[in-house]
Amino acid sequence: MTVFVYFTRDEFACKETGENEIKDEFISRLDELRERCGFPFRITSGYRSPRHSIEAVKSRPGQHTTGRAADIAVNGGEQRYILLREAFDMGFPGIGPAKDFVHVDERLSGATSWVY
Repeated sequence: MTVFVYFTRDEFACKETGENEIKDEFISRLDELRERCGFPFRITSGYRSPRHSIEAVKSRPGQHTTGRAADIAVNGGEQRYILLREAFDMGFPGIGPAKDFVHVDERLSGATSWVY
């Protein structure tokens, strides 16, 4: 079993079904991202079952269903900026900032960014 510095696997369980297929390698990358940012992360959404209400209405399941995506809460613009800077520097291919969280993922379909 992999040991993580800042996270437990339970933090990434689907909020609706309790399923948890988050990838250990992804959590390890988030550990590194957390270290580089220098402030605590609260995961607001990790793994989502394809049956999760957000995923079930999509034409195809999103990145959270792959076990390689997370939404990380941020408190203000400075945290958002630091998290974005470090995520881009680490090469996360999917990055989407919002007012109170930043989505990061390890999609295989190429790099992209968007704003919620």
